[in-house]
Amino acid sequence: MAERYPAVFQQDLDAAVDAAARAITRGELVVLPTDTVYGIGADAFDPAAVKALLEAKGRGREMPPPVLVASAATLDALAVKVPDWARALTEAFWPGALTLVCHQQTSLRWDLGETRGTVAVRVPDHAVAIAVLERTGPLAVSSANRTGLPAATDAATAEAMLGHAVSVVVDAGPTPAADPSTIVDATGETPRLLRLGAIGVERLDEVLAPFGVSLPPGD
Repeated sequence: MAERYPAVFQQDLDAAVDAAARAITRGELVVLPTDTVYGIGADAFDPAAVKALLEAKGRGREMPPPVLVASAATLDALAVKVPDWARALTEAFWPGALTLVCHQQTSLRWDLGETRGTVAVRVPDHAVAIAVLERTGPLAVSSANRTGLPAATDAATAEAMLGHAVSVVVDAGPTPAADPSTIVDATGETPRLLRLGAIGVERLDEVLAPFGVSLPPGD
């Protein structure tokens, strides 16, 4: 049974972050808020915890979770061969609702599923999520819902779907947005839109234009 920790007010934040961090250290799952929707998170370097995350959502290894980090400086620890235009996107939209798919560092000792040598990385624009990530390091985080159901935008909805599988629910009130992050594939010479979310194509192309690349028509 999950324990819910309020984190709406500053005086509650330390206890909520501490509870989430301790649960992650024990290899357990947590629900945490982000700037888009609530997420279910696990230690990205704990294969058993990541497996439990996928099982909680009703997903297989063919749908590996993204990795949330506390700052853009962590990108180079997780990814290689990041194009200049992709770094420009991170400068423009991190922290924020941009997920970037990159070639992963081959030295990483983790198992996120069938990633085909890639990793999807994001820095969320949410103070509570950042506080948790600063304590835990990179987390494998997917939307807090059972596969096929709408993503949760408040802690109660997330707990109703996933409370049986998580130890801690960090409740920071409703999320600022209901749209998921926009996902861009940065593993090729030119960008490819994998999912349109909170950041629109026009905003992305404005950043990409100086590099002579853009998202293909129809993306």
